[in-house]
Amino acid sequence: MRLYNTLTREKQEFEPQDGKTVKMYVCGPTVYDHLHIGNLRPVLVFGALRRYMELFKGWEVIYVQNITDVDDKLIARAQESGETVADVAARYTEAYFQLLDRLGVVPPTHSPRATEHIAGMIDLVQQLIEKGYAYERGGDVYFRVRAFSEYGKLSGRSVDELRSGARVAASELKEDPLDFTLWKAAKPGEPKWDSPWGEGRPGW
Repeated sequence: MRLYNTLTREKQEFEPQDGKTVKMYVCGPTVYDHLHIGNLRPVLVFGALRRYMELFKGWEVIYVQNITDVDDKLIARAQESGETVADVAARYTEAYFQLLDRLGVVPPTHSPRATEHIAGMIDLVQQLIEKGYAYERGGDVYFRVRAFSEYGKLSGRSVDELRSGARVAASELKEDPLDFTLWKAAKPGEPKWDSPWGEGRPGW
């Protein structure tokens, strides 16, 4: 079986690194609404790939797909409907798994919720700060794009190319317009967690 390697820009023969066990992570839905066709494509593609690996190659597939249950869009939807963020997330998470069942897609092996791993996220952000890859400003934490020499390698574009085509709103808090938020300071009425930089929530 040959798969396209985005890093090398080549199709390569795929073999599990660990005998007959394949570990696969696929970004899952942000559960603020029902899936549209763009959201659905990776669900079907990677679901089919997983089944091919299991049924035709005889491999065990450990398939992890996250559920993003805290996010700007989720917060906005909760404010519109007068519900809690948790209620909105629970409703659309249930709808997502019902959709998988109707489409005959085998559910992921693990579906971790973002809110179940806030402590781990805080730890990772702190490590990035300590290594110089991130910085705190006014309770927000930003990733320092310029500090990571490999940034843009997967997309095949340099930082300068990304900057020239960027449509990013300038912020006085950022060192660079391309820097992106890892942690957002708390705002009234939004979900929040304690952190070394004050109360807030993850940013994506």
